[in-house]
Amino acid sequence: MQADVVIIGAGPVGLACAIEIQRKGLSCITVDKGALVNSLTGYPTNMEFFSTPDLIEIGGHPLVSSRYKPIREEAIDYYRRVAEREELTLLLYERVLGLEGEQGALEVRTSKRTISCASVVLATGFFDQPNKLGIPGEDLPKVSHYFREAFTYTGRDVCIIGGKNSAAIAALQCHRRGARVTLVYRGPEISPKVKYWIRPDLVNRIEEGSITAHFNAHATAITKDEVQVRTTDGTVLIPNDVVLAMTGYHPDYSLFSTLGIDVDDDEAETPVFDASTHETNRPGVFIAGTVCGGRRTSRWFIENGRHHATLIAEALAERLPVCND
Repeated sequence: MQADVVIIGAGPVGLACAIEIQRKGLSCITVDKGALVNSLTGYPTNMEFFSTPDLIEIGGHPLVSSRYKPIREEAIDYYRRVAEREELTLLLYERVLGLEGEQGALEVRTSKRTISCASVVLATGFFDQPNKLGIPGEDLPKVSHYFREAFTYTGRDVCIIGGKNSAAIAALQCHRRGARVTLVYRGPEISPKVKYWIRPDLVNRIEEGSITAHFNAHATAITKDEVQVRTTDGTVLIPNDVVLAMTGYHPDYSLFSTLGIDVDDDEAETPVFDASTHETNRPGVFIAGTVCGGRRTSRWFIENGRHHATLIAEALAERLPVCND
């Protein structure tokens, strides 16, 4: 199997890259280890996007929503329809295992085949790599780093670890579905970065006592029936049935290594790339979307990461005829 370009990651930014590259007259194959827009399928049911429809559109296709801001299901269906309309070649549930060769003569090895190509674009996001707590009991079945819906938590003791957007949304939804919610956050208050229409709601629920919150606190151990938390007043044992560790995510650095992409020796562990073309240190290998920020996962979103597609497509259109000689 062969193509001019292989894109790794079939999320919104990966699809945007495929569209722009095909419009340059180049052939393209998009590979993903999961479903189409796999990260979005893991978002909470009926989650409302923070962005308006026009800011998450790709390829010039309008996203029609019944709301001011689209919900998860509308976005997933939108990206599916765009992929079909653009006749993108998708290889889903197929993991990339290796990359060999040089620019113009690369071979992408997946769990099912080898694909020959001239260049590769990495657009995998970060949602599959949660930031672990690193404490005893984190691997218990009751612990999850993902929140999808609150209905199964009715009448249960739910401990939510974190204080940013994901934790705030989970805390409010669980509370409103009848769970007994305790929030544990290392900061002194709910993060000021929580969206302005969500933060006051959560702060009010905490102040009225509907949701218990421990600030400047750290979970130190999880057992079958409790969560052990270190607070400024000492250790607290919280009765518990479910732990939602909303502690953020990070890129798959093992995949960076597999593809030969270097990482800066900084706190963010930012991948090395040319900002004008998004080509990495490995010639012919490009990077797009949220992974460009390394551990600074809030730097790039769909709304600004989608524009990387144009830069990459233009760079590829200029050089691929040379690579193919």
